[in-house]
Amino acid sequence: QVQLVESGGGSVQAGGSLRLSCAGSGYTFGNACMGWVRQAPGKGREKIAAVWTENNRTSYADSVKGRFTMSQDRAKNTLYLQMDNLTPEDTGMYYCVAGLTWERLCSLFLSWNYWGRGTQVSVSS
Repeated sequence: QVQLVESGGGSVQAGGSLRLSCAGSGYTFGNACMGWVRQAPGKGREKIAAVWTENNRTSYADSVKGRFTMSQDRAKNTLYLQMDNLTPEDTGMYYCVAGLTWERLCSLFLSWNYWGRGTQVSVSS
């Protein structure tokens, strides 16, 4: 059974930083398409980052590019999202996701098969 458990959310002021973690189990972490999806209040879900864990090939949405960085610790089966220079527009629920797809499709993948419960990020101005 695949499980994804997020942590690290919280409340910060604009310009601050947070680091989200996603601990995964029940699948081959070293060869997977994983990512982060967020949902702001009253808005739809937005895929913000994806990674093919085997070669660490990452992709980011324009809204977070240059501010957010994804990394992984394979020994711990954990994915991280370092978020810097946060703005109020980054407020929302952040979900760790994993998808059953090929490497070449990972950066475009949207039909995530597995979701964590999410962690809340709140950024005040």
